[in-house]
Amino acid sequence: MAYDAKKIYYRFDDHLSRLVLDYEASRQISPESENLYYGLPTDPYDEELYVEHDVKRGLRNADGSGVVAGLTRISDVHGYNKVDGKVVPDQGKLTLRGYSIEDLVNNAQAENRYGYEEVAYLLITGSLPTKEELDGFCDRLGAFRHLSDEYVRVFPMTTVSSSVMNVLQRAVLLLYAFDAEPDVITPEHEIDVAISMLARLPRIAAFAHMASIAKCHGSEMHVPHPTPGLSTAETILQVLRGGMAFTRDEAMLLDVMLMLHAEHGGGNNSTFACRVLSSSATDPYSAYAAAIGSLKGPRHGGANAKVVSMHEDIRAHVSNWEDDDEVAAYLSKILDKQAFDGTGLIYGMGHAVYTLSDPRAEVCRHYARSLAAKKGLGEEFALIERIERLAPQVMRDHGMTKPICANIDLYTGFIYKMLGVPETLFTPMFAVARMAGWSAHRMEELFCAHRIIRPAYRPVIEPLEYKPLADR
Repeated sequence: MAYDAKKIYYRFDDHLSRLVLDYEASRQISPESENLYYGLPTDPYDEELYVEHDVKRGLRNADGSGVVAGLTRISDVHGYNKVDGKVVPDQGKLTLRGYSIEDLVNNAQAENRYGYEEVAYLLITGSLPTKEELDGFCDRLGAFRHLSDEYVRVFPMTTVSSSVMNVLQRAVLLLYAFDAEPDVITPEHEIDVAISMLARLPRIAAFAHMASIAKCHGSEMHVPHPTPGLSTAETILQVLRGGMAFTRDEAMLLDVMLMLHAEHGGGNNSTFACRVLSSSATDPYSAYAAAIGSLKGPRHGGANAKVVSMHEDIRAHVSNWEDDDEVAAYLSKILDKQAFDGTGLIYGMGHAVYTLSDPRAEVCRHYARSLAAKKGLGEEFALIERIERLAPQVMRDHGMTKPICANIDLYTGFIYKMLGVPETLFTPMFAVARMAGWSAHRMEELFCAHRIIRPAYRPVIEPLEYKPLADR
């Protein structure tokens, strides 16, 4: 069949030019081209092959623990002990530069001040700031928040997408072009780029969302200029609300969420991706864009939106939210693939490291309760607590043998919805917060490890004899 060139065309729309490709038409160049799509191997490898060749699938040991790939002084994610080579469940602990996440959050809250900037300073420098150092750091963040007119003329109009995470990736890569020395790798330049990212990414994320809304409704985009002295949490809410139409309680709770998401060890997928690219000595923008791309994946950063959908489904199908038996029965139906999305998963339950508890979930639960009550959402919050309490036993009744605890995602989506953060920004908020951890790990990889990360893959192929083209 002849190829129809009209199926590929340019469309100009709202100053946005893009190449629109009809993929079905492109496959009709010739019947033989179909082998491109159906000839490639897609069957999963036999599990016995991994055992035979002692392959640590997913860089995981047979007991589920992570393969040790490096050393770090940045954080410790503790969920179990190893005794005589066996995994023994333990209460979850998260420490940043030696300080427990509970102490960092609780002390900032007790002093009625925003704590994310202090956590970011701690992660990047390795020590808690003095009052003067913290004020100076916040001033530098404030000075970097503004996006130049040249940058705004290009972004976000040329980066509008159905995914804000996709926009974030391209926005970060675009910043490379606005750096006079983007490939310079020195501690000074790395610190400057990290501060630039920490300052600008919150506004870029909110900017991208507002641009998407404006395009969808055919309206103009109004984004307030950054106000000096605002915290990262206030800056985000300022853009989303179009001004200072938010309460102190709301900003303080968002600040807690930023602190909890700021860092979670070098082995999580996005941070490891950042370290892998950094080990090649590439520029910081490429490394951070890769981390965002990893976090975009539904196996990593997208679970909070799934939890929100699951909660809505449970509220719609459980008539009495206070009835343990009815809630447990519906959770059982979800596990049996008879309810919700048919995957058999209770989202927000279980974690790769934590076994008995996720300290971040416990902090979320503590600080979200009072605001939920003030907003008249106490019953919804109580239902989430009931799911957390009942789900482990329901999962055990279905044959689950490993310890199960709630993870932070069980509460994250509910908290963001309570704060008026749109669902399209759930994962971008994760990225905004995690920039602090990514930058700390990038610099540790660059200046402490000094070796490109290059693991091996075991080949399981047979030698073949080459045949001339005419004989195939």
